[in-house]
Amino acid sequence: MPRLADKGQYLASESTVYRTLREEKQMKHRERSRPPTSRRPQEHVATGPNQVWAWDITYLPGPVRGTFFFLYLILDVWSRKVVGWAVHAEENATHASQLFLRSCYSLDLDPNGLVLHSDNGGPMKGSTMLATLQWLGVVASFSRPRVSDDNAFAEAIFRTLKYCPEYPSRPFASLDEAIAWVEAFVGWYNTQHLHSAIRYVAPDDRHFGREEAILANRQRVYEEARRRKPERWTGSVRDWSPVEAVHLNSERSPRQERDVA
Repeated sequence: MPRLADKGQYLASESTVYRTLREEKQMKHRERSRPPTSRRPQEHVATGPNQVWAWDITYLPGPVRGTFFFLYLILDVWSRKVVGWAVHAEENATHASQLFLRSCYSLDLDPNGLVLHSDNGGPMKGSTMLATLQWLGVVASFSRPRVSDDNAFAEAIFRTLKYCPEYPSRPFASLDEAIAWVEAFVGWYNTQHLHSAIRYVAPDDRHFGREEAILANRQRVYEEARRRKPERWTGSVRDWSPVEAVHLNSERSPRQERDVA
């Protein structure tokens, strides 16, 4: 259209041209590059521990401005338990592969059939990592490029980590200092952090099957409180039943189930 205008010609408005192209099915991707996609990745549903894991890498500020340490972290989507983590001075697929193997070993887990979700970073799609997953029978799942919400569980725990009151206000002085701080955070997160998305149960309690007794006791406490003073209740007591299924990249809703600090 601009070239026609340069010649003093006007054929039609741009919207009319695009409408005609769509009607003639001429708006398809014709470049050699892969067409862009907005389709959500495949949905995965976890109904128990060690069915769907999500992992990612985040930056931790180092002692020199502009330098960083790299926190590798694997999260069980169903229980929200941190099943594996490591801090390194560099970012690569070998570290990621070794962390995954250690995480499986620590849980005495055969990962065949387990879904491991990540974004599209180099370590996630590196040949060493992909070969390890294929060898173990792990189902690799990936986010859409530049769409952080597709890996919402990992993004959420990183937010919890970096906005907790204990997160240092100054950079880490050394790799050992960063490792020690993350170790303390993971210990607190797994054993003491009452997670709002799973009825305020600690991830370890849910992962290892202790949540039912905890939630059943809370249910009894609330029912007894209503029995003693029914005038204070306008309806049923709070729902303390366990969360049975957790959806990763749910097709039913664009909102992801997130961690809340």
